[in-house]
Amino acid sequence: MEFSSARGRRRAARAGGRGRYPHSLQFYLAPPAESVSLAEFESFAVDRLRLLKVVENLGVKYLKGTDDYKSKLEYELRKLKFPFKALAEDDYDARRKDHISHFILRLAYCQSEDLRRWFIQQEMDLFRYRFNELSDSLVQQFLEYVNLLYEPISEEVKERLKDELLMSTPGLSAEKVKEQAFYKIPLQDAQDLIRVRRVLLNYGFALVPHQDMVVIILNNYRTKLSKALALTARSLPAVQSDERLQPLLNHLSHSYIGPDYSAQKNTGKISLEQIDTLSVKSYPICMRQLHKALRENHHLRHGGRMQYGLFLKGIGLTLEQALEFWKSEFIRGKIDADKFDKGYAYSIRHNYGKEGKRTDYTPFSCMKIILSNPPSQGDYHGCPFRHSDPELLKQKLQSYKISSTGISQILELVKGMHYQLACQKYFELTHDVDDIGFPLNHPNQYFVESQKLLNGDSPVYQFLPALSGIHGLKKGHLKEGKYHTLEMKTALCPLPQLPSSCL
Repeated sequence: MEFSSARGRRRAARAGGRGRYPHSLQFYLAPPAESVSLAEFESFAVDRLRLLKVVENLGVKYLKGTDDYKSKLEYELRKLKFPFKALAEDDYDARRKDHISHFILRLAYCQSEDLRRWFIQQEMDLFRYRFNELSDSLVQQFLEYVNLLYEPISEEVKERLKDELLMSTPGLSAEKVKEQAFYKIPLQDAQDLIRVRRVLLNYGFALVPHQDMVVIILNNYRTKLSKALALTARSLPAVQSDERLQPLLNHLSHSYIGPDYSAQKNTGKISLEQIDTLSVKSYPICMRQLHKALRENHHLRHGGRMQYGLFLKGIGLTLEQALEFWKSEFIRGKIDADKFDKGYAYSIRHNYGKEGKRTDYTPFSCMKIILSNPPSQGDYHGCPFRHSDPELLKQKLQSYKISSTGISQILELVKGMHYQLACQKYFELTHDVDDIGFPLNHPNQYFVESQKLLNGDSPVYQFLPALSGIHGLKKGHLKEGKYHTLEMKTALCPLPQLPSSCL
């Protein structure tokens, strides 16, 4: 399909969309086989990333499956124009976007075990929500669509076994047993339910109620997705050799979607005398750690200087203030003024776009801090929730006067690898608010929201940044014109010997 062509082809695609995407739910077994503009490629990827971030946040904030969880997730699906209602007549575009965007993020998130684990978890939660919204008849259609031949038992059999079904399925009343469909599942596919004694075994099959079918389907989906990600990782070098895709994929897995905080309206309005106070009141824990280490040691290594220096730039320090701040601190240690001017001042001017390529560097997002350049011995950069030993993190939080209950909540989130949510909980505890109402994705966002709350400029609000592209990706990377469209089949299945079903 040529997206630069007239609308007639898109209209024809919608007309045939029922055949290509007969169901709003799928296992993503076959990669897209059409051309997609790079602008659309980027837009789809960022929207799905935003959706998966929402899924992660809602999964921690609410009990999965509750009315609040479902209503908020449906709102996000509608807003981002992903499928939310099974077999809707006019959702071809939503299904197409869902299909293509999944495969794009699969390319970006197959690169490490941590990325694969995060991607699988969010996709599983999204799948669970969608599956639970299906009626009995739509479940049967879906099972046929993905070639899972699980048959429901007849009403006669259900009536004959109703007492056994009631006793073997905890939480189901007699009325629910009568209402729900029960499926004949081979024993090897129902081991999780058999292990906890939640199903009736009958002539070599487990009789699984509709409400528990999601366990069976999710296990099947997880197996397929895990295998597909491993195979995609193996083929990734061939994909990255395409200069149209390389910058997109490099940024997606570390991407932050929101303001880049490179040009602040309050530039020059923060004095150097305020920094110590601000570090206690409005710094996220990563920057508070860096500031404390700088004051104590009068030095930071390169990783720390980059992370903290760009943060200070983002909160409003001018180049002149930054030079004065770093110089005054370094000369209190083992660095004299002449050595600072020769060895360190250049990199500070470089961060402000005054040296070298004149690039105006942006402050690091949470994802970039968490996933790149982990600290080694003697370093203080990175994310304390991600990179600190749990016991040391606990001691640090105690020194910050966090309550024992709050520390337990934070450590539980850290244990589940929800590092940004742990930071969000830290914000709530240090600012005495129950729910900030928006996800924290950037240290400078943390600072801005903290200042708004402390100064009473405005109430804490839903943070929905305008989307202008993937943070850190320059417009020139798209090379519109010469590389206007992208063959999805080639991009997503580059190795001839690799079957498309593996991706």
